[in-house]
Amino acid sequence: MVTGDSMAVKPGLGLVLDCHDPKALAPFWAAALDYVSLGSVGNYVVLVPDARPGPKLLLQRVDEKKTAKNRMHMDIEVADIESLAGRLEQLGGRRTGKGVEAEHGSRWIVMDDPEGNEFCVCDGGAGEP
Repeated sequence: MVTGDSMAVKPGLGLVLDCHDPKALAPFWAAALDYVSLGSVGNYVVLVPDARPGPKLLLQRVDEKKTAKNRMHMDIEVADIESLAGRLEQLGGRRTGKGVEAEHGSRWIVMDDPEGNEFCVCDGGAGEP
């Protein structure tokens, strides 16, 4: 049973990304999100926003390989999607879609990180209809 007192603490959001090599993947995601690393311990690397609010990203080492499409993915929202996608390609990311996609006034590029985890670089609805 949930009481009024238990709702006084507001939930936060932390993201966890399973990966083979968190230390190797951390520079990619830090650059992609403009995050900084708080360091690593054991099987984990913690990334946080650089002097702004936002969820932490925990890179977690797992032994099993990725075998299917992610059930949930991140959208990195920026005005210039081509510029960011190009920079992420230089860091080891890869475009996987059919170029720039558009729907309902939003534009995006589907990509994989260096370990094959899907994400999108999107304009957050600032694109043309």
